[in-house]
Amino acid sequence: MSWREELTPLRMQRIGLVSMDERFPDVLRDVARCGLVELDLPYTPGPFGQGRDEAELERAVGAAVHSGPLAGLVAWTPARRLRVLQEAVAVQGAAVVPLPRPRGKVPPTLLSSRGEASAARTLVDTYGTVPYEDVDPSRLTAVAYVVMFGMMFGDVGHGLVLVLAGLVMRSGRIRLFAGVRKMWSFVTGAGAAAMVFGLLYGEAFGPTGLVPVLWLEPLSSPVPLLLTAIAVGGVLLAGAYAIGTINRVREGGWAQALYSRTGLAGSLLFTAIGLLAWGVVAGSAPITTSGAVVAGAALALIFTGLFAAAGGGAEGAVEASIEVVDSVVRLGSNLVSFARLAAFGLTHAALGAVVWDGTVALWHPDARSAGAVLLFLVGNAVSFALEALVAGVQALRLEYYELFSRIFQSEGRPFVEWVPLLASPGEDPAVTVDASVPSGRQVG
Repeated sequence: MSWREELTPLRMQRIGLVSMDERFPDVLRDVARCGLVELDLPYTPGPFGQGRDEAELERAVGAAVHSGPLAGLVAWTPARRLRVLQEAVAVQGAAVVPLPRPRGKVPPTLLSSRGEASAARTLVDTYGTVPYEDVDPSRLTAVAYVVMFGMMFGDVGHGLVLVLAGLVMRSGRIRLFAGVRKMWSFVTGAGAAAMVFGLLYGEAFGPTGLVPVLWLEPLSSPVPLLLTAIAVGGVLLAGAYAIGTINRVREGGWAQALYSRTGLAGSLLFTAIGLLAWGVVAGSAPITTSGAVVAGAALALIFTGLFAAAGGGAEGAVEASIEVVDSVVRLGSNLVSFARLAAFGLTHAALGAVVWDGTVALWHPDARSAGAVLLFLVGNAVSFALEALVAGVQALRLEYYELFSRIFQSEGRPFVEWVPLLASPGEDPAVTVDASVPSGRQVG
């Protein structure tokens, strides 16, 4: 599978299922066993997979369109599985007829989840369903998440604990982790990122000296760490604007992307802020002037789009002007918000330092050494639990509020396959689903 396929939902085909009226129930039985179709029904199907749901078959048959000796239903199916579906119903003398997509009807989203991609996509699925036209950013956002987590949780020892926990989850030997086994790579990746930043900070269960400082000590160099955090935020925002621009083009064409605050216009404004900051720091008038020109063009495009969306007129101009100011302020606050990567990194280092200083102060070659060991173990356990929770939540907040707000403008609808458990005479009521087809109900 190519990277392009990984970032794109499966192409959905609108189809018609047609057969002789008396054979239609048997056709739907075969469709249910394939698990390849979302039926376009005039009602919302109930939960499937709970016993012999013959009543659901009767409801679906009753919803069919009848024309003389024929009966049919409209549905969605993955285009690449169309031939499989045709072969499955051909034994009943039925036909699958490809239909054009109706205007104004957006296909459901079915993402090509394979292996560990489902764990990465959990971040996106928790936020909402990817719209059909949009890029699926799950892998990229998973990488961003573990990097941000590692920067806030930088410690070789604590990161190693997470890596080991991830490997235990993968083994499946502990029942407590059985329900989240697919998340093992995510936990392991977060732990590995924490170990990398721990090496950069010289932290291993605190400033114990077990590893050298490869870059800087957080508590001794907070300003460089803060600037780095904002720079990392800038890179992540640039990626979000790039994906957002692609999504705006896919959703409404280049015109929508040109004037959108999360499209080209927003990207230009973000670029302008970068140029202005560069020009001021470098003391370069040409760069500063270029940034001002780009900012003016970006604000004009944003105002035009907001003015048109507001319906024009004096009220539209006032509303657009307020929204333009809000866009600038929000972009600045979003960028500064990434300073928390440094702030919580400093907090983690400070807690580690407190525990280690207390351990050193208690340590003596007598019975007091037991107290020092106890303090070290308990202190690290508390620090690990508290900071892992805080870093996890803060990284998630940055993903959702700062990045996803630029990537997505709307929410899609997940592909939900019609798979009731239907029993044939003398047959065990089980559904046979083609394992090569990704599961519906928004994979994850």
